[in-house]
Amino acid sequence: MPSTFIITFIGDDRPGLVEALSTVVADHGGNWLESRLSQLAGKFAGLISVSLPSESGPALEAALDALHAEGISVRVTPCDSSIAQDDHQRIVTLTVLGPDRPGVVREVSAALSKLKINVVDMESFVSPAPMSSEPLFQAQVEAVLPTGCELEALEESLDQIADEMHMDITLEAPAS
Repeated sequence: MPSTFIITFIGDDRPGLVEALSTVVADHGGNWLESRLSQLAGKFAGLISVSLPSESGPALEAALDALHAEGISVRVTPCDSSIAQDDHQRIVTLTVLGPDRPGVVREVSAALSKLKINVVDMESFVSPAPMSSEPLFQAQVEAVLPTGCELEALEESLDQIADEMHMDITLEAPAS
């Protein structure tokens, strides 16, 4: 019976890193299902979901550990496939834009956590503002609203953060 594993890795960015990982997965009968890979500060890091025969898990982990000699740190985590996804989840998208400063992610994530809202995807970066070249923070967050969560409470909390931090925070939610 196939099992799902999450592989997390980081290494110095260089050609062939993804090939090294994918070769080990394929050599152990694995199927590369999904991934999020990115270059950050001269490193290449990522998350990979793979499916493979249950008995191949320990051998896969040992083979991936051997990549440490090539400068790649790897961790393999088995997944519990019994956790079902709710197809009727309410997903919202937040877009954050404003001057870069410490605490932006902390403030937004604290507001979400307080309302029991689960972040499922987040991408952020800092780039120079068009006219001034001042550092500009940008983020896009996808989150799942819990049953009973009122959008008005979230909007109020985000508006307060936007005002205090001089940011633009927009909230997109599907019509219910």
